[in-house]
Amino acid sequence: MKKILLLSDTHSHIDETILKYVKQADEVWHAGDIGDLTVTDQIQKFKPLRGVYGNIDDNKARAEFPLHNRFVCEGVDVWITHIGGYPGKYDVKVREEIKRNPPKLFICGHSHILKVQFDQQLKCLHMNPGAVGKHGFHQVRTMLRFEVDAGEIKNLEVIELDAR
Repeated sequence: MKKILLLSDTHSHIDETILKYVKQADEVWHAGDIGDLTVTDQIQKFKPLRGVYGNIDDNKARAEFPLHNRFVCEGVDVWITHIGGYPGKYDVKVREEIKRNPPKLFICGHSHILKVQFDQQLKCLHMNPGAVGKHGFHQVRTMLRFEVDAGEIKNLEVIELDAR
């Protein structure tokens, strides 16, 4: 069993509140738009990190993180990408692959809108943790926390931080 902290769209922002939740997790997953790599460096001081780069990320972030990160964690097939869309409206760049080979858990960021939705057609859980950074149109900074255990995703929590 692993406790996962899922965040996205930090846009170069990291603070003690985010790090408090980082320290409680077993792993941190970042769905892109990292901004400055000091964000991921801070996270990696405390916990293992899996991530992807987003559309605002520079060449340094793109050298350190992939566009797509697909892996198995505790028996759960996970696919993280920054711009992925959502059930019924997947981004054109992932649409064919997700239909051909759907993961159990599909994670993206980009929209700054927290959304968790089960895709009935693909039998795939979609998660977007919203945005935890201070740049963008979102009003409240958000993250997700959950557990993966023996092929199951459970104990999902929405974490709302202060207004941006």
